[in-house]
Amino acid sequence: MEGGSSFGQLLSLCLVVVVQCLVVSGGPIHRVADLHWYSATATWYGSPDGDGSDGGACGYGSLVDVKPLRARVGAVSPVLFKAGEGCGACYKVRCLDKSICSRRAVTVIITDECPGGYCSGGRTHFDLSGAAFGRMAVAGNGNQLRNRGEISVSYRRTPCKYPGKNIAFHVNEGSTDYWLSLLVEFEDGDGDVGSMHIKEASSTEWMEMKHIWGANWCIIGGPLRGPFSVKLTTLSTAKTLSARDVIPRNWSPKATYTSRLNFFS
Repeated sequence: MEGGSSFGQLLSLCLVVVVQCLVVSGGPIHRVADLHWYSATATWYGSPDGDGSDGGACGYGSLVDVKPLRARVGAVSPVLFKAGEGCGACYKVRCLDKSICSRRAVTVIITDECPGGYCSGGRTHFDLSGAAFGRMAVAGNGNQLRNRGEISVSYRRTPCKYPGKNIAFHVNEGSTDYWLSLLVEFEDGDGDVGSMHIKEASSTEWMEMKHIWGANWCIIGGPLRGPFSVKLTTLSTAKTLSARDVIPRNWSPKATYTSRLNFFS
């Protein structure tokens, strides 16, 4: 009986270790979804049925014009923009006026900042694409809702979901062997980035990248020699993911390199 009990305890310990190894590093998996709705205001910009901004303060460039971001983009006040660290976060936003709005919420991805006007003074404000704004209305009332201008809304965080896509790293224009700048694309789950590190193929050292603006990070050193592995940690729940040798030895500026990984959403 004692031998059987010891074996059972050992088996249980091994199962615990296996489960812990399967968890994304950075502690237990926490859900970024928030079940509580918070108060805010919202407006819209661009054309009435348009996709919103072309580019934006996060630096996603032409990605905002194509799926899965298309018509789901939104600018937010500094409270949610967080000096660029809020870029990539996803929110559900719903209109509170039951006379014209449906009960459904729209899911938007933060791609831009609105620093003045309705967004100033510490307010929590969403400036949505015309298409996203109109989708909060009862069918057929999109134009009437847009004519309201500023409206009261409620919002909450929600996990980002990019079906069929893995995290990609865009090498920004101007990058060299001595100044390398990266932009993260299609990050499931938290969507935001709290820190990034890079490792050269010939090294065991993870070198910290600096947040420069929007969703862009850089490292100064050199000469930097690829291929590079990239490790990123989310801002919201500190999940960590490492993409080994994701940027090849012969990398080039303005190229995008897709990993084989993504966070659990």
